[in-house]
Amino acid sequence: MVRLSTLCYIEKDNKYLMLHRTVKKNDVNRDKWIGVGGHFEKDESPEECLLREVREETGYTLTSYQYRGIVTFISGDGVTEYMSLFTADGFTGQATACDEGELLWVDKKDVKRLNVWEGDRIFFRLLEETEKFFSLKLVYDGAGALVSAALDGKSLKLSGRES
Repeated sequence: MVRLSTLCYIEKDNKYLMLHRTVKKNDVNRDKWIGVGGHFEKDESPEECLLREVREETGYTLTSYQYRGIVTFISGDGVTEYMSLFTADGFTGQATACDEGELLWVDKKDVKRLNVWEGDRIFFRLLEETEKFFSLKLVYDGAGALVSAALDGKSLKLSGRES
């Protein structure tokens, strides 16, 4: 199965808006902290999906955003997801409650201490280190463990091992 999705890290005052996924049962992201976003609807572009999902999950309308990369997730359980990764630093509107969990502004330096996916730690680093568009492939074992990663087609080291 192939899925298309977006994920956005909204930035303000050196913080990211993070979503603590606590509501949905059978949620692959349950108890994880992630950005906001979701799956494409029929005929949507990445930008259309981004704008709709951010508005639905936060109440905000993005006014300034950047397409930062494409992340290929191999789940290990038969699902491959192509995620368009964005950052945003401009928005209007009033925050609304999210039906998927709690939204919280978190200092960028503290994000890695949260319960995030191991692969997310890699793209947080990339978001801080580079402005160029990147392609990141993350391969998981089906039980949530990252087994390999590649940046722009080249293997990355994971926790002291070559992926």
